[in-house]
Amino acid sequence: MAAPDFNTTTVLLSVAGLWTIAVVTPGPNFFLTVRTALGRSRPAALWNVLGTACGTVMWGLCGFFGLALLFKAAPWLYGTLKLLGGAYLIYLGIRLVRQGGDPSDRVDIHSDPADRALAAWRAGLLTNLSNPKTAAFITSLFAASMPAAAPAWLGLTSVALMTALSIIWYAVVACFFSITPFSVFYQRSRHWIDRSAGVIFIAFGARLAVDR
Repeated sequence: MAAPDFNTTTVLLSVAGLWTIAVVTPGPNFFLTVRTALGRSRPAALWNVLGTACGTVMWGLCGFFGLALLFKAAPWLYGTLKLLGGAYLIYLGIRLVRQGGDPSDRVDIHSDPADRALAAWRAGLLTNLSNPKTAAFITSLFAASMPAAAPAWLGLTSVALMTALSIIWYAVVACFFSITPFSVFYQRSRHWIDRSAGVIFIAFGARLAVDR
C-alpha cells in the first residue's frame, strides 16, 4: 500500500489550531454554558456541553461530507436555516429578558433528574445547531487544512478531535463559572445578568438572521 501523500500530524494540528480559535471565541454556546453554570448547576452546564458536542459532531460530519455544497446549490435552504436559527436564538433571548431574575424561571428541583439532564442537553444541541454558518466555517476549515481527496478516516478523526476540543473548552467554562463565588455573585445580580444575556442572544440571533 502506497504511503499517503500528506502528513497526518500536520493536518490534525492545522484542524486543531483553527478550531481552537473558533471554539474559544465567545458565542451562543459559550453564553448558554456560562448562564447555566451560574444559574443552575455544574452538572446542568456539563449536560449543555454534551449537547454542544453532539452538535459539533453533526456539523463536522456535514461540513466534511459537503453540506456547504448543498447550501450553494440551494441558497434558499441555507437562508431558511439561518432564519430558523436566528429566530430560535431571539426566542431564547426574549425569554431571558422577560423572565430574568424571576424565580419561576428556575428548573423545578423536584422534577425527574433525567428530564432536567435531557432539557440541558437539548438546549446545548439546539443552540449549536441554530447556526448553519458553522457548517460553512467547518467546510472552509477542511478546505484549508485537508489534502485533496482526503480519506474518510482522516475526516472522521478530525471531527473527533474538534469534538474533544469543544468538550474540553466548554467543560472548563462550566466548571469555572459554577464555583461558589461566581454563583453567589449571580444570585445577587441575577436580574441584570439574565437580561444582559438575553440581549446578547437576541443580538446573535438578529445578526444570524440578517447577515448575508
